[in-house]
Order: sequence, then structure tokens, then C-alpha cells
Amino acid sequence: MSERQTVSSGAVWEPTIGYSRAVRVGSWVSVAGTTAARPDGGPVGGDDIAEQTREAIRRIEAALHEAGARLEHVVRTRMFVTDISRWEEVGRAHGEFFAAIRPASSMLGITALIEPELLVEVEADAVIPDGELPRNAGCQKA
Repeated sequence: MSERQTVSSGAVWEPTIGYSRAVRVGSWVSVAGTTAARPDGGPVGGDDIAEQTREAIRRIEAALHEAGARLEHVVRTRMFVTDISRWEEVGRAHGEFFAAIRPASSMLGITALIEPELLVEVEADAVIPDGELPRNAGCQKA
């Protein structure tokens, strides 16, 4: 079995809930559902769902980088949207990052996220090509 590495966002609820921002096993990296939440309340972007999407993807990019991956390695994304009538705003923001990469993607309309101000949550899975990137020393062994 490949070594398991975890990436923390530093969120206070990670140990309580029992999750990591990202997990890397071998060349596979999974990034947990990511929002634009601020620790002191309210999301980055306010009620701008496109900006919340961009911020979530920027945070995903940072987690991937810490795990030794890049956005170009993303093979799948999932977008959870609290107001599916705004799907096009979310989709366009997603496309700003992934238009050339074109991962398999799903967008789902959901009732709510953990805070009512959060309008979108994004997950991503990536596969690092063999031999392309060294393991990142910033990850924690699980």
C-alpha cells in the first residue's frame, strides 16, 4: 500500500469531525468539500456565488499544491449549489480554472450547506502522473 499523506487547512473542526482538507495516497489526491467560509464568519465574496466558487477553487488549488499536485492533475470535480437556478454563474467560475483541463464534473442542487451564507461547495480529485512531481514534505503522514 502506498504511503498516506494528509493536508490540513487548519480549521478548528477538522479533528472534531475527523477529516482532512486533502488526502494523498500514491498518485491520487482527494480534496474535501471546500467553501469560501471565513473563520470569523461570512464567506469570501459575500452573496456573489461566482466569487465563492472562485475562492473554493483557489483553496482547492492550495491544498493540491501542498499535496504535490496541480489543478492540471484534476480529473473530477463536484459542485454543490444551494440555488441551482444560479448554476450558470457557478459553471462559468469553474470554467475560468478548468476550461482547458476539462475534468469530469457534476453540479448538484442541494437544500443547504453548513452555514446559510455559503452558496457553493466544491470537491476535487486529482491524479499525479507517474514521476512528475516529488512527494511534498509539507504533508503529514497519517
